Amino acid sequence: MAQNLSETVALLERTPAALNALLRDLPEVWTNRNEGEGTFTVSDVIGHLIFADKEDWLPRAHRILEHGESKAFDKFDRWGHVAICRGKSLPELLDDFSRIRAACLDELRSLNLEPEQLDLRGNHPALGAVTLSELLATWAAHDLTHLHQISRILAGSYRDEVGPFAAFLGVLKCNGHGG
Repeated sequence: MAQNLSETVALLERTPAALNALLRDLPEVWTNRNEGEGTFTVSDVIGHLIFADKEDWLPRAHRILEHGESKAFDKFDRWGHVAICRGKSLPELLDDFSRIRAACLDELRSLNLEPEQLDLRGNHPALGAVTLSELLATWAAHDLTHLHQISRILAGSYRDEVGPFAAFLGVLKCNGHGG
């Protein structure tokens, strides 16, 4: 699918509401679990999305627009969300995410990107040359990856309880993904 900025924004706009509908007021027994050592809880995932919105997507878009490939992106801190999450409840994180995402999308819209700008290239520290279009598409796919991750975390609560039905439940077979 070719990059269509309005379609990408439409998906990005819906992520906070989808997460809010799924997670708000769930008992902590659901949201405090993770998938093992070194993995995220649901709150960590929301914090990670907040941190990425603030520190990754738009700063990298601006870097591409201002410097092209001449100045590499800053390395992303996968655990940079820990300070954001400290002392906050899941409802507070969901509210923060909703507010921050709306502001980021307002800023993205204010860039008034032209189709030819989507072909501009930046320099990713691990991947090399990437286009603005690829970066923005990745933002949306990143949201979907973390929705999938949250589904795995929640479904894991029933891993032992579903018995032989586990054979039909792909979410219980998935072992996660890198990054």
